[in-house]
Amino acid sequence: MNDRAPAPGGLALIESLVNTLSVDTGADALDTEDGRAAFGLGEAEVPAARELREALRAACLAHAGHTAPGRRASDLDRILACAPLRVRVDDAGSATLRPAAEPADLASRVAAAIAEATADGTWARLKACQAEDCLWAYYDRSPAGRSRWCSMAVCGSRAKMRAYRSRRGG
Repeated sequence: MNDRAPAPGGLALIESLVNTLSVDTGADALDTEDGRAAFGLGEAEVPAARELREALRAACLAHAGHTAPGRRASDLDRILACAPLRVRVDDAGSATLRPAAEPADLASRVAAAIAEATADGTWARLKACQAEDCLWAYYDRSPAGRSRWCSMAVCGSRAKMRAYRSRRGG
């Protein structure tokens, strides 16, 4: 549904994960082998990935000033508490947070992406669409950071039309 460019850096992983579920149709890419392979997941890891996805969606909604039904953004804190990271320092003295284990599990990759995005100030710009039948994740590139919908042409237009009709009484 999203007509925007993908999120920068590690936020693209988070955006992709959140967008594996179509809230409107119920289609879940994690139900497919290709959908799981995109995140390096085995079938046994899908329930934890779904829990992580919905906690990320709640955080993205919180960034947009909304709440997720039945979820809190702080659920992400509990999930990522088990995601081991380590500081990696290169020969130039630059430090980055990286998953502690290789291959890194999904939660650790997400935790590293959030840490990097928090450090560079982009984490709060990863949002979820305000439309209840969408909730698609998108990266807000607007100058003021106040974007509300993943697509102005689709979700934004529908919301504005509903508001117009309610004002006109029909």
